[in-house]
Amino acid sequence: MGVSGSGKTTVGTRLAERLAVPYAEADDFHPPGNVAKMAAGTPLTDEDRAPWLDAIAEWLAGRGGAGGVVTCSALKRRYRDRLRSAAPGVFFLHLDGSPELVARRLGERRGHFMPPSLLRSQFDALEPLHEDEPGAAVGIDGSPEETVERALAALAR
Repeated sequence: MGVSGSGKTTVGTRLAERLAVPYAEADDFHPPGNVAKMAAGTPLTDEDRAPWLDAIAEWLAGRGGAGGVVTCSALKRRYRDRLRSAAPGVFFLHLDGSPELVARRLGERRGHFMPPSLLRSQFDALEPLHEDEPGAAVGIDGSPEETVERALAALAR
């Protein structure tokens, strides 16, 4: 989980490879209307996110305990609760970085529908993991491989 530009896809694919489990990209679960809205620079509402979260929850539930990695911003606790209700064993890795670092990375990214102008709204909406949520914050200040190593260490704990 994390804001756009935090490295979810890069770290998620590498983490899934290291764990030898399936990977799913949350962006692929967005209905076309959501993609168009974000591409136009309009933040999504909770109503917009509902079918997207349900589709991700369905993927998680369909894993049947076999494991998998899915990238998802999951910025708010209620979104994570929705995912957890479908897949009670889910563990969240919050890819955590400063707004400045993420803005720089987002500015370097090409070919993605999420414009850098929406980053502030994502940080405003972000509710870090609460103590009672299954998960860990993982710093992204370093290479993607260093972040993957931190993620694996968090999973081992």
